[in-house]
Amino acid sequence: MSRFAAIKSGKAVPAAAAPSPAAPDAPPASAKAPARIGKKAVSDDFSPEMSRGLHLLALEQEKSLQALMGEAFDDLMRKYGKPPFGER
Repeated sequence: MSRFAAIKSGKAVPAAAAPSPAAPDAPPASAKAPARIGKKAVSDDFSPEMSRGLHLLALEQEKSLQALMGEAFDDLMRKYGKPPFGER
């Protein structure tokens, strides 16, 4: 019986079938890449057309999608009279 089937039926999973914990040498699942330390992800869900358009624009401008988003956020901050962050 799979773990999920056991949960659904209310039966406990036998200890032998339970997944073993990760090796102690493995980094924690929440470990961040050095470039991401001290930063926070900002995202949303967009239509496939919007995503495709942004990726094509990034290719045309030879910039990363992150750089384009940083530029857009800076423009938005200026629009509302706030100082831009200039992160790219």
